[in-house]
Amino acid sequence: MSLFSRSFLHLVLPPAALLLGSFLSLDKAAAAETITVVLDQAKIIQLPERTSTVIVGNPGVADVTLLKKNGRMIITAKGFGETNMLALDAQGNSIGESIVRVVAPENALIVQRGLERESYSCNPRCQPTVNLGDTTKFMADTAGQVQQRNTFSSPTR
Repeated sequence: MSLFSRSFLHLVLPPAALLLGSFLSLDKAAAAETITVVLDQAKIIQLPERTSTVIVGNPGVADVTLLKKNGRMIITAKGFGETNMLALDAQGNSIGESIVRVVAPENALIVQRGLERESYSCNPRCQPTVNLGDTTKFMADTAGQVQQRNTFSSPTR
């Protein structure tokens, strides 16, 4: 049973049916819902009822922030790849699992010259952007330009 579909199903099915469904799943990873998040973006997700702890398998791929009052959390994509995420109740019992997949933005253009790689964001015109996997020099030059621009736009103190 996936981490996020369970919160809806508890309204429709009695808890015993949900528990039975969890045990009938032979391959939890295959049955787990996949949540796709674009690199450097965030997504708000509803947690299953009674969630007190969320564990992320690889925080280098995605990170979570629990919101205190409304049973939601924010998933932030940190690096390309997949990781799993577990929801536990106050007694430490697993009440849900999902796979988080971090992908590149659709408007990304990758220029590969041998081992040299550069990334561009094309929306609507292509502009250089810093992305994982880019050549160190390209990344440093682009990040330096962004920092310099931000310095110019900051109010003087």
